[in-house]
Amino acid sequence: MNQYPNYYCLILAGGLGSKLWPASREHMPKQFLDFEGSGVTLIQQTYNRFAQFIAPENIYVSTQESYLEIVQQQLPQLPRNQILSEPVRRGTLAPVTWATSAISHINPDACIAVTPSDQVIYSDQIFVDNLLQALDHVSKHQGVVTLGVQPTRPETGYGYVQMGELKDKERQIYHVKTFTEKPNHEFAKMFMESGEFLWNTGLFVFGVHYMLHNIIKHVPEYADMFPELTKCEDHLTTLRPPLLYTALPNLSMEFAVLEHTGHNYVQRCRFGWADLGTWQGIATDAIHAPTANTPQPPTDIHVDGRDNITIHSEALFDNASDNIVRLPSGHIAAISGLHGFVVVEADGVLMICPKDDPAAMRRLQTLTHLDEL
Repeated sequence: MNQYPNYYCLILAGGLGSKLWPASREHMPKQFLDFEGSGVTLIQQTYNRFAQFIAPENIYVSTQESYLEIVQQQLPQLPRNQILSEPVRRGTLAPVTWATSAISHINPDACIAVTPSDQVIYSDQIFVDNLLQALDHVSKHQGVVTLGVQPTRPETGYGYVQMGELKDKERQIYHVKTFTEKPNHEFAKMFMESGEFLWNTGLFVFGVHYMLHNIIKHVPEYADMFPELTKCEDHLTTLRPPLLYTALPNLSMEFAVLEHTGHNYVQRCRFGWADLGTWQGIATDAIHAPTANTPQPPTDIHVDGRDNITIHSEALFDNASDNIVRLPSGHIAAISGLHGFVVVEADGVLMICPKDDPAAMRRLQTLTHLDEL
């Protein structure tokens, strides 16, 4: 018997993951990789995490049409009518609106948890507890709850949520004052030291009717088009016509809706979290690993005494420090005299690039024209 018949999950799995090139490629982005050697891919980890408390028939995945076959291969238990296949990328607002409208037809009392497909969670049990608390809140009260975690460093690659007045002491839910996306180091340091800010995990929960009301209110382009977009087989499988989806503005949920709702909340969560966004971010998370209170997941990431990081790889270091190495299974790196570099090999491409120079990584990706290999 389904203990929570009104709880649903939408996994967002349409991203390119281009900042982790060449390991993450357009034809096989990071959400479909066993990136850290845990034995399962990131999207499989995400699905399994939510399947602990949400019924399989209530879990949906949004992805690109070009990734549909990969999703079906990696999640064979997921029926086709639970996969939203987008004809084009339109930010997070479009798939969330599509899924929310469709699920509202299936269950008008539904509450949805929206999650990225490519995160690392350090304690699944605490994660489940926090999600159930947030879902219970939106099932009883109007509003949207964003899940936040306490910053452990002044990270400039993450978004931040400022906590306002306490709403629910037991569940640690606060009114939201502000959202800030990727501040500079000075502001990130100030945010962390103030104690008022949490990292924005990109996870949020809401009731379907409250969310649809706010989308219609704040994004008129979607209000005009989505009645037609949701006239599809089983409300999910096929968009009619797909050109309407293409015409939608490319918007994020935070910018278009969450910042404008009248009942906007953030929950201070304790599950431990990392966003596999960039090589530099992975290095920082590995070095500043969570404490024993939030144990590490079963991954194959190692840090030596000179901050050399190996990700599911073997490497020998001599007079080398602050490097990141990720190689195919069976390959060994022997590195001497290298400091602060990323050494990544995947699918026949070897990249060696300064770790702190993402612009150089983008140039290499563009110059090689190898993204489709």
